[in-house]
Amino acid sequence: MFLLFVIGFIGSFLSGMLGIGGAIVKYPMLLMIPPIFGFQALTAHEVSGISALDVLFVSIAGVIGFRNGGYLNKSLITVMGISVLLGTFIGSFNSQFLTEQQVNIVYGILALIAAIMMFIPKKKIDDIPLDQVTYNKPLAACLAFIVGIGSGIVGAGGGFLLIPIMLLILRIPTRMTIASSLAITFISSIAGSIGKLSTGQVEYLPAIVVIIAGLIAAPIGAKISKKINTKILQRVLAVLILATAIKIWIDIL
Repeated sequence: MFLLFVIGFIGSFLSGMLGIGGAIVKYPMLLMIPPIFGFQALTAHEVSGISALDVLFVSIAGVIGFRNGGYLNKSLITVMGISVLLGTFIGSFNSQFLTEQQVNIVYGILALIAAIMMFIPKKKIDDIPLDQVTYNKPLAACLAFIVGIGSGIVGAGGGFLLIPIMLLILRIPTRMTIASSLAITFISSIAGSIGKLSTGQVEYLPAIVVIIAGLIAAPIGAKISKKINTKILQRVLAVLILATAIKIWIDIL
């Protein structure tokens, strides 16, 4: 229980600071760390179930930390939130038909795509005033729907993929991206949680421990995020996603 709490705390702190739901960190940690300490390994389905419920609570805790300052773009949250919700329903309900290996492969592909996108330079996006931000709504909706399907399968909220899409393709400023992606991730995780619960993929006691840790850590991360240079935030997230992608693919291959 203590080990699960530590994993939940670390993942949720990074979640609040970087605008991700935390699954990009917690998914591999929950899979790999317990066996190192001699505990029974959780299956990929169990981990995706825990992650789905955890992201639901952690993302809303992070949003609360960003509620002031004009960082939440309501239009962006609505357009991408509805699309990712639909995609996540499809992914989470159908994940029960995939094998452990297939769930991990989906996760590895998503993480690799996100890592590549994070390392592509994003020029002058943080020079745009927050009240003058515009974006392509149909494109945003389509991309969010695709992300939803993949993130629904692995129990993630999709924040680790939504962020590079919002930064690189939609050209949303970094702090607005971080805050808004947490809100979109919360909407996505509603569908993911329902899908995982209804198909019996959740271990409740580990999930509760990880969630409690997340509710403590996510607001702390959100407060620290406001004080850190946006370039540093982008680099930390890029390295984090890349390291996770490499580790997952090493295990798959």
